[in-house]
Amino acid sequence: MNTLTASYGFCEGVTREHGRTYYLAARLLPEPRRRAVHALYAFARVVDDIVDEPSGPYERGTVLADVERAAVTALDNATVTVEFPSTVPAALTRILPAFADAVKTFDIPRAYFDAFFESMRMDAPDTAKFRPVYNTMDELAEYMYGSAVVIGLQMLPILGVSVPQQEAVVPASNLGEAFQLTNFIRDVGEDLDRGRLYLPASEFSAFGVDIEMLEHGRRTGTADVRVKRALAHFIAVTRGRYRSAESGIPMLDRRVQPSIRTAFVLYGAILDQVEGADYRILHRRVSVPGRTRLRVAAPGLVRSATYAARNRMG
Repeated sequence: MNTLTASYGFCEGVTREHGRTYYLAARLLPEPRRRAVHALYAFARVVDDIVDEPSGPYERGTVLADVERAAVTALDNATVTVEFPSTVPAALTRILPAFADAVKTFDIPRAYFDAFFESMRMDAPDTAKFRPVYNTMDELAEYMYGSAVVIGLQMLPILGVSVPQQEAVVPASNLGEAFQLTNFIRDVGEDLDRGRLYLPASEFSAFGVDIEMLEHGRRTGTADVRVKRALAHFIAVTRGRYRSAESGIPMLDRRVQPSIRTAFVLYGAILDQVEGADYRILHRRVSVPGRTRLRVAAPGLVRSATYAARNRMG
């Protein structure tokens, strides 16, 4: 097995282990596109883990800077095996060949990755950009551009569109924000343990909620009625993003529409789970049941298999 094939295989494993919704949705894609999605997901996942977890003897900001240089080096030498410094995690060295190949194959703009690393610095405690609490939606939007919006924009060249690509930019951006806001709602308790609050503090305070109240709910498993109202507000905002994003799905190549529709429905279903738990989510993470995932994905899998069979016959 050559290095590139092995790298794509490793990326698929990362996606399968850590991104269940992404992995299930990606199964509906034609193989070249599916591999590219795995590569970009694995890259973003491992870099995100760097800023979320201690990095042994190295400061996270140092590791992040070395990782960014390694990514640039890999992109500049996509067909060459490159040695990276010891600060770069071993998992990332296995991902970078596939990552660089996917970026080159689908001509994804480098500026998207510059923005991504800028947001990652906002997550790294030992960088000047670190921001543990976001006070307003405008502040959060700045972060989400690099951490979520550009992820959606990276996907457009991979997925393919049936309209001028610029027409799909706004829906793709809204979908990236919708997915990330969903994560912030689901993970608000876990993020408190890391000393972070992504959902804007000013929005919480409008409902009489402060960080101390959220931390109390995390410790006790309770949910003050004010917290419930605030979370309901954030869910309403997020569903607005989903509504704005939905118009972009028909703009995509029809072969990939089932995949994105599956991710759209499954991620949105996380909000249903939050509501079903009566917003008591500070002490635990809700998830969409496996049977629901399969029920949602099954029609798309059938359509994907049909497209593949037609292509083979053609």
